[in-house]
Amino acid sequence: MAVVNSNFELNIVSFNMKGFHQGFSVVSDLVEQCKPDLFLLQEHWLTSDRLYMFDKFFSGYFNVGSSAMSKTIEKGMLRGRPFGGVTVLINNSLRMVTQTIHCDERYVVIEIANYLFVNVYLPCVGICDRLMICDDILYDICAWYSAFR
Repeated sequence: MAVVNSNFELNIVSFNMKGFHQGFSVVSDLVEQCKPDLFLLQEHWLTSDRLYMFDKFFSGYFNVGSSAMSKTIEKGMLRGRPFGGVTVLINNSLRMVTQTIHCDERYVVIEIANYLFVNVYLPCVGICDRLMICDDILYDICAWYSAFR
């Protein structure tokens, strides 16, 4: 990737959507008012086949993310409340200096102009094996960071 000059600035917003339809209006308002370069979004609750909705409704951005429900859907019909999912919406003007490093159901690692960005959604209290899941996520992120340097 090309090195960007020292005046490089990014406007970044991190937001827990609590569902795509619940958080859509906030993200839409932020696009109009703040025009962020990056949205680090958590808990979009979309299945893999519905991730296109980010591209459809936020045409000035491209999407790097994943669904947290893929494994659940593979087992059969979706039951109960949807959950999880992380994505990063990146302004189209940054497409040429963006590289996806890793996408997982709980975190996304991207490189933009020699900077590493990680969007993480850690499990909440009451999740089985919460501490082990957090340890695994943080270990993986540290490994990606070490490989990046």
